[in-house]
Amino acid sequence: MGRMIVVEGVDGAGKRTLADRLVTALADRGARTHAVAFPRYDDDVHAELVRDALYGRLGDLTDSVHGMAVLYALDRRAAADGLRAALAEHDVVLVDRYVASGAAYGAARLHQDAAGEFVEWVRALEFDRFGVPVPDHHLLLAVSREVAAGRAAHRERTEPGRERDVYETDDGLQERTGAVYAGLAAAGWVAPWVVLDGAADVDAAALADRLLG
Repeated sequence: MGRMIVVEGVDGAGKRTLADRLVTALADRGARTHAVAFPRYDDDVHAELVRDALYGRLGDLTDSVHGMAVLYALDRRAAADGLRAALAEHDVVLVDRYVASGAAYGAARLHQDAAGEFVEWVRALEFDRFGVPVPDHHLLLAVSREVAAGRAAHRERTEPGRERDVYETDDGLQERTGAVYAGLAAAGWVAPWVVLDGAADVDAAALADRLLG
């Protein structure tokens, strides 16, 4: 049975870049690796609805913190069997965003912290009720709001058709989400957390050695 390693962080933290580098570093060390990113916008109807809501195409749905969280959760529930199969066939299943993302963003939108009731509600919904696989490790890319916002804006300028959604353009939300993430990491929520300096160039090779050690 493989290990599930989840990369977390606010929009613009560098999750996709780190995940891509880790896939290569883990493969160089002979680890059979499977990568997946959430939300699965092109593969699941719930994620497709999330995208529509984030760009204002579903009326006031985005205003409902719990409604949005359920859509994110249903995307992960639909992927659960595939994740379990991947864990049975690979040494590492590397996930770009997972349940902690839903907990952090929802709590931040409600102005709660990591010990608030929303975080527990997400844990109970996804792990207890939906039975999605529990991660073995979280990797948190910690960055300042300014760094994350600059990266998100750069991505918008350089990627054709890429436009920041309502979460990405809310600087206050991003800052509060970063604080919730820090609280989750400090509490070791659900599984062990490793906090990385997302503003620096993370050594993916050294990190892969650490994860496989």
